[in-house]
Amino acid sequence: MRERISNKMMEKENFNVVDIFGENVFNDSVMQARLPKKVYKKLHEVMEEGKELDLETADVVAHEMKEWAIEKGATHYTHWFQPLTVVTAEKHDSFITAPMPNGKVLMSFSGKELIKGEPDASSFPSGGLRATFEARGYTAWDCTSPAFVRQDAAGATLCIPTAFCSYTGEALDQKTPLLRSMEAIDTQSIRLLRLFGNTTSKKVTPSVGPEQEYFIVDREKYLQRKDLIFTGRTLFGAMPPKGQEMDDHYFGAIRERIAAYMKDVNKELWKLGVSAKTQHNEVAPAQHELAPIYAECNVAVDHNQLIMETLKKVAGRHGLQCLLHEKPFAGVNGSGKHDNWSITTDDGINLLEPGKTPHENVQFLLVLTCILKAVDEHAALLRAAAADVGNDHRLGANEAPPAILSVYLGDQLGDVLNQLISTGTATHSLKGGKLETGVKTIPDFMKDATDRNRTSPFAFTGNKFEFRMVGSQDSVAQANIVLNTIVAEAFSEACDILEKADDFELAVHDLIKKYAVEHQRIVFNGNGYSDEWVEEAAKRGLPNIKSMVDAIPAYIAPESVAAFEKFGVFTKPELESRVEIEYETYAKTINIEAKAMIDIAGKQIIPAVIKYTTELGTSLGTVKGACPDADVSVQTELLTETSALLSETKVALSKLQEVTEQGGKMAEGAEQAAYYRDTVKATMDALRAPVDKLEMIVDKDLWPMPSYGDLIFEV
Repeated sequence: MRERISNKMMEKENFNVVDIFGENVFNDSVMQARLPKKVYKKLHEVMEEGKELDLETADVVAHEMKEWAIEKGATHYTHWFQPLTVVTAEKHDSFITAPMPNGKVLMSFSGKELIKGEPDASSFPSGGLRATFEARGYTAWDCTSPAFVRQDAAGATLCIPTAFCSYTGEALDQKTPLLRSMEAIDTQSIRLLRLFGNTTSKKVTPSVGPEQEYFIVDREKYLQRKDLIFTGRTLFGAMPPKGQEMDDHYFGAIRERIAAYMKDVNKELWKLGVSAKTQHNEVAPAQHELAPIYAECNVAVDHNQLIMETLKKVAGRHGLQCLLHEKPFAGVNGSGKHDNWSITTDDGINLLEPGKTPHENVQFLLVLTCILKAVDEHAALLRAAAADVGNDHRLGANEAPPAILSVYLGDQLGDVLNQLISTGTATHSLKGGKLETGVKTIPDFMKDATDRNRTSPFAFTGNKFEFRMVGSQDSVAQANIVLNTIVAEAFSEACDILEKADDFELAVHDLIKKYAVEHQRIVFNGNGYSDEWVEEAAKRGLPNIKSMVDAIPAYIAPESVAAFEKFGVFTKPELESRVEIEYETYAKTINIEAKAMIDIAGKQIIPAVIKYTTELGTSLGTVKGACPDADVSVQTELLTETSALLSETKVALSKLQEVTEQGGKMAEGAEQAAYYRDTVKATMDALRAPVDKLEMIVDKDLWPMPSYGDLIFEV
């Protein structure tokens, strides 16, 4: 079967990327070609200058969007939005109208339908903002993120990226606060640029490139694992003889079956205008990565959601299953998502570009020290932005960034910062030297002035910061909402000081030094995995927040509320609702995992072990009966050990049933979430321990599910 699928994929004709890229996107070139010039101009004013979209213009856009979509085979449209569930949501409506007297129907789509939708707000997480009987909610078109036609088994659907809010106006999604945060950093960045004499840049936009890690396993084996089906991760499983210790999977040759899958993924994404660029094998067996080219923040967030959807959808066509969970296999390297973030102007200026002599680039130094200030003052909030249940298995586990927020600047910028701190003035910048390979046939070349640091959670990498803490299945929206807001706050405070200064040059010099001195504690260029750093970070007063439950309160800390409210990104009730949702999500996730363990252990594992011990006992009796003098010490030892582990399993199972039931009776909130973390999770670990030992003893033919080795090596 697998061979047949692989051959079929190979038989597919080749294609030219240029010809298909963006063919299913209602992008600028399509709009320019199809919209009247006046309408096209008005729409651009809305997109670029934030002007109101009038209904007349919306009607024309809607008509042309509908006609274009129908040409692509679309029969339905949907407002595609991102509620607080991690995944996207959509309700499909057909273009057809009520039948006319002659029995025919028309295909219509109005400006009103384009601009506004009305899903049931009470059916999505709201954290108490909406009661069950308060059902009305609205989706509103985000015209800065282009509409697209998605083609799948359901046919073709016009997808319109939208924001989602309640009847009373509170944000119930990831998109609304993201757009608010983008407006905040735009306004404050323009203020900063004007201070340095820039009168030409009109708009500043965060530019984002999220790298996506994932696992691929055989779907038939996946369907034999209830834990993967119900929770996305394995709740039981012994390590195979070989894991990732040989480092032979990382950047290794991509297996043919996976390559065929990646080819189809790329094709789907390119048609949707997603600039999927880099693909490779990651560290762990069966683990891979896909990275796009940078895009405007809200578009990048949308694209990442499309990437995750496409990875899962296309996998099924190849008899595969995509696992996006941060830790699908215990003891095996987990998956994350590196959020590459920079700030760029509409005329091509990157505010994080240091230039060849960063010590002389005063604007860059101010931007840099403002970011150090933002990360230092809001380290706990930034940590909370990367908190999810799956990420608790990664952060701080010597395979991902530590749970302690720090900033890596590298040798060059680190040296500039030290000069500012020690003398008040930076007079030079370290240069990259020539890298001599020692091989005549390989040319020598200039190396960068700074190395990279994969152990840093927030690392400067040339002209951007790489926030490495985000979980693989998480939306990157929350991380960028926080980044945009805290940096906007730092810019605002700097501008407040500098706009009042009599001597700007002296004031900006003093402010850069001040920020460098006050926030140097957040800078760390060493090994973030070391125990020494944990001790050093504690001495510096940096927070070490190890779990999602401990991270959540940062959202409603006074300094967080003040920052969000200052720029209208979140109201305090919106933040409180998100805190409630986060606690609820944590408790529900662990509850599902615990119930899955109870189900698997009770219905599959214990019966399999009983069968094995029965066969072992029968074998023992048969051998002793046939030959009383035969040595049956091995069978006896195995039977004794297996029976003891079986008893331990049953005791742990009963305890897990008890504590899970108790957790379900508790009121939702911080106390319940803490109970699931401290009590239920610990009891789950106690159940897993004997089961994983039993897997190494029980006959493979009797074990009820594929092993780790089967899953990660047989793809």
